Amino acid sequence: MSAPCHECIKGTIHEGQPKGKEETIHGLNTYVVGNRTDPRGIIVVYSDIFGIPLPNNRLIADAYAANGEWLVYLPDFFKGDPVALKVADTLIPVDAGKQSALSKYTGMLAMMPSFLMWSQRHKFAPTDKICMDFLRALRLATPKTRKIGMVGFCWGGRYAIRAGLESNMVEMDGEKVPLVSAVTALHPSNMELPDDVEKIVVPTSFGWGQEDSFVKIEMKGKVEAVHEAAKKAGRRLPEIEHKVYTPGRHGFGVRGNPDDPQERACLEGTEKQALAWMNRFL
Repeated sequence: MSAPCHECIKGTIHEGQPKGKEETIHGLNTYVVGNRTDPRGIIVVYSDIFGIPLPNNRLIADAYAANGEWLVYLPDFFKGDPVALKVADTLIPVDAGKQSALSKYTGMLAMMPSFLMWSQRHKFAPTDKICMDFLRALRLATPKTRKIGMVGFCWGGRYAIRAGLESNMVEMDGEKVPLVSAVTALHPSNMELPDDVEKIVVPTSFGWGQEDSFVKIEMKGKVEAVHEAAKKAGRRLPEIEHKVYTPGRHGFGVRGNPDDPQERACLEGTEKQALAWMNRFL
């Protein structure tokens, strides 16, 4: 179990100690919080590259579970190998205004070799399989009437979207059903177009940052173009929405500066976006 956090959490509007517990769910260590007895639905969170050890991610799961309706799972899709938290302070500092350009780029150069090795250990094919195997097991073990939603941040955003693809549907009681019933993807990174978005079959809500240096705002237009082409080709698409956050620097849904009014608005906005989408479709 992760060590408890004894100080205010930096970079999130949520403060305090996480309320959930870690346990093994369908073969993965998973942070679990919320209604275990009769939930309205299940929300699976695929975090950024810092995973369960980043307190912000656990507190986001807590926020989703706060109203008592949802059972929330935050699985360790990295299988004990998330990116070290010290990298977060370089890539996504809580207060970017206090980070000089020199410290940012020297820090990035220093951590790049270890990050590249991490990336080699988490290539697309095995990463996708881990995620979809978990969701497949969860979907088949969950009553068909209980819906499952997924929220993905950054690295996890891509796989949250893919969970809603036609190609990942499973057979349940003689019928093909999606792995999840709704998706929210916030600053989703590393997407491959059109494959990752063209054949979406569940309602999907995207969140983009106007000033995101890693997931450029231009990606929003590219995704929209794929969907327009699919419609013209006769494909029926589910409801899809796009929200843009300003300033929306990278990590704005997880690690923005709560003392900055604009960044706090991004943090609050993405929480509302995800919960509103789940309330509509689960």
